[in-house]
Amino acid sequence: MKKIFILSFIALSIASCGENSEKKSQTSTTEKKSDDNLSTEIVLNSNDTMKFDQNMLLVEGGKTITLTLNHTGKFGKRGMGHNFVLLKADVDVSDFAQRAASAMKTEYIPEGDEIIAYTKLLGGGDTDTITFEAPKKGIYTFICTFPGHWQLMKGKFIVK
Repeated sequence: MKKIFILSFIALSIASCGENSEKKSQTSTTEKKSDDNLSTEIVLNSNDTMKFDQNMLLVEGGKTITLTLNHTGKFGKRGMGHNFVLLKADVDVSDFAQRAASAMKTEYIPEGDEIIAYTKLLGGGDTDTITFEAPKKGIYTFICTFPGHWQLMKGKFIVK
């Protein structure tokens, strides 16, 4: 009986490892890369554990960027909504996130001119694609503005 349990466990482990690597390779092949691993098409995934699957995005300045945000989780946008908000270089992220948390009517996008680009707020299973021009060379911050998410769901958008 123990041997059957152990063999079943090993078989399931091997099968699940294959599925994960297959999903990861699908994501990787949808990104178009130019020289030096700079992306013009980015696929960014978010989930029910308040995480983006990437915390650094590399692009070339002046290029047209197409970014697709997927919410791979199951929860709806009222309870576990996610978005991608790319902030201008000198924005106080904490202050911006606090104002965003109060902007429920506009899906947590506050008034002002601190944003370069953003997706709509997504629930589990939703996807949104945006296209924008990469800003000038520098390091920018991207966050999810759903209340309480930004401290875990943030990353650097690096323009070479």
